[in-house]
Amino acid sequence: MADSTAGKKKEGIWETVKTIFWALVIAGIFRTLFFQPFWIPSGSMKDTLLIGDFLFVNKMAYGYSQYSCPFALCPISGRILGSDPERGDVVVFRHPTRGVDFIKRVIGLPGDTVQMRGGRLWLNGEEVQTDAAGDFVEIKEQQGPQGLIPRCANDPVAEGGECIKPRFTETLPNGVSHDVLNIVDGWVADDTPTFTVPEGQYFFMGDNRDNSEDSRFPQQVGGLGFVPADYLIGRADRIMFSSAGRSLLYFWTWRADRFFKAVE
Repeated sequence: MADSTAGKKKEGIWETVKTIFWALVIAGIFRTLFFQPFWIPSGSMKDTLLIGDFLFVNKMAYGYSQYSCPFALCPISGRILGSDPERGDVVVFRHPTRGVDFIKRVIGLPGDTVQMRGGRLWLNGEEVQTDAAGDFVEIKEQQGPQGLIPRCANDPVAEGGECIKPRFTETLPNGVSHDVLNIVDGWVADDTPTFTVPEGQYFFMGDNRDNSEDSRFPQQVGGLGFVPADYLIGRADRIMFSSAGRSLLYFWTWRADRFFKAVE
């Protein structure tokens, strides 16, 4: 009887191990081919994306490269089933020099010229239409697991006070509109040289323009620079969940109004 009981126990453990193994395999395939979860860790994409937003990245949007797999282990050269991102897409990609995932907005396509003049975006020699859209207001407090404190246009602001940033709606040449924020005039990247986007690469910017490390900063000085197409992972289409707190357990900090919100 004891041997029978022990045998059944071992069989039960083995079935559990197999179930866990196949669940991990299925989850890995789903993550690699279809949708990858992504948490927003910083404020560089405010107010489109807030710290604590949780979204799934559509990995079918641009096809697949070696960076489609965890740890860049996909045995792929170039891209397969590839398609090009559109100007204005919000994209998750692998940083070309740091090996971590970033999320920014596509601003410049191959062959475009991109420049900032006085905090305004110029594409291919034409100023992009920008319209005032009121203020973005948030509480000046620690945000997310890292406890980041937002920068404010009306600083100095005491903790717990209203942190204000002027907001503008930018309309790109293809008709895509999105909000951008301004914190301070005359910031280091408000005036740039003219960048010409090389073939097969893209120019990315954050919507929180004065708080974004993006393609305005060349890789030679530790910035992002241009991003080759092979480094694209997928498109951010919809926010699934959002929490303003430092822990998911703080249910009173959940932002229910952002659940299932489209990324625009």
